[in-house]
Amino acid sequence: MQELDIATITKRSIHGVLALVSRTFLIQLIGQIVTFLLTVYLSPSDYGIFFLVSTVIVFFSYFSDIGLAAALIQKKEAITTEDLRTTFTIQQTLVFIVIIIGFLLTDTIRILYDLDSKGVFLYYSLLIAFFLSSLKTIPSILLERQLDFKKLVIPEIVETLLFNMTILVLAIKGFGVTSFAVAVLARGFAGTIAMYIIKPWAVSFGFSRTVAKGLLSFGVPFQANSLLALVKDQLLVLYLGTVLTKPMLGYIGFAQKWSFMPLRLVMDNIIRITFPAFSRMSDEKAHLGKAIEKSIFAVVFFIFPVTAGMVLLMPYLFQLIPQYQKWEPAMLSLLFFGINAALSSISTPLTNALNAIGKIKITLYLMVFWTVSTWVLTPLFIFLLGFTGVSVASALIASSVILVVWLTGRYIPLKLSGTVLRPLIATIVMGALVWSISPFIIHSIYTFLLVILIGGMLYVGVMLLLARKQLIADIAMVRLQLRS
Repeated sequence: MQELDIATITKRSIHGVLALVSRTFLIQLIGQIVTFLLTVYLSPSDYGIFFLVSTVIVFFSYFSDIGLAAALIQKKEAITTEDLRTTFTIQQTLVFIVIIIGFLLTDTIRILYDLDSKGVFLYYSLLIAFFLSSLKTIPSILLERQLDFKKLVIPEIVETLLFNMTILVLAIKGFGVTSFAVAVLARGFAGTIAMYIIKPWAVSFGFSRTVAKGLLSFGVPFQANSLLALVKDQLLVLYLGTVLTKPMLGYIGFAQKWSFMPLRLVMDNIIRITFPAFSRMSDEKAHLGKAIEKSIFAVVFFIFPVTAGMVLLMPYLFQLIPQYQKWEPAMLSLLFFGINAALSSISTPLTNALNAIGKIKITLYLMVFWTVSTWVLTPLFIFLLGFTGVSVASALIASSVILVVWLTGRYIPLKLSGTVLRPLIATIVMGALVWSISPFIIHSIYTFLLVILIGGMLYVGVMLLLARKQLIADIAMVRLQLRS
């Protein structure tokens, strides 16, 4: 018997999405403004060092979880104290081992990536922050199981605000890479304290072989997907650090940061909520299919126009702000990473749904395909196009979204043509107008913002023509759930 019925899941999911998006929108906006200012004050080389060292820590962090958190979130039965203690004990043991290895590898990493003392300090700071982050796992699981995203978002708000304020002040004062190191530590301590205030959990250790075996039966295949993602993404960046210069890594990091910004703002919040929600709807395929369609529509409704507008208008930002012209070499990378982001806004919710209903092997096969493709195509395109080849390869690989749609349709009834096509048409119309009027209108920041306003109004107008009934129905459903 499921802990929550469909009506409750729907209600909490809608409340969760609105809570996450509404509470994080301002934070994300502040984050993007800070990112913009940082890229004014920091050099491409400094940005490249942070991009590279952060990836090293992400690589280490993979070995600290082995899928136990996902297994607890996905578990249909109520979780027990024994489940939590076993998970925490295994995780902290792995975290301790990883951190020791991380410190032992300091000289190797310093020599391999030519890090100075500031780069090493950043590396140590990220290792400490990695440990602090692991302490938040159990309280986070408890909140996600309850679909209580209103509380879950509070520590993230604290972390983001403190990180952005710290790094901006230090970067303006000329601390360079050290700005990242201090900000990372401030974020780590503040986020952990806030999480335990919001969701107290008495830290305790324990181990049950039966519990561990049950959790690992889901966690290990799930983490196998993460391993391939690690090889596909993070290990690739570590490879790039050996074949590209730090400024080139900075250009790649800049392009990824901006092009994936809509994904982080909208899709990540929806994915975070729909994974536990879809898990509880796995036996109700009709409801699940409709829920997936609505989640994808919500994602692409925002991501398609924002991504297109960003790619079309970024060259004018380079012209209007002289200090920003140093990032002009990243323009082509921004375009191709933007294509990746648009296609990922369809494929990622679908693979999330497959994981949620237990089809881990299917997503594992997909990840194998994407990983092999990444390691074959990326070096080839780097040879042909230089650092821009990284983004070109990512766009080509993302086009496999067609395969993901077909595979998901074998297990869940879906009708995605209208869900995706209407926002795409509206985005094309908006993009054509923005592209045609921008050279004649944009002469200052004010006219730059005016074009954004015109483009946004046109997009909404076209969407009302193409999907008026769906938009009205979805808004009505949200309002109904909020009132109940």
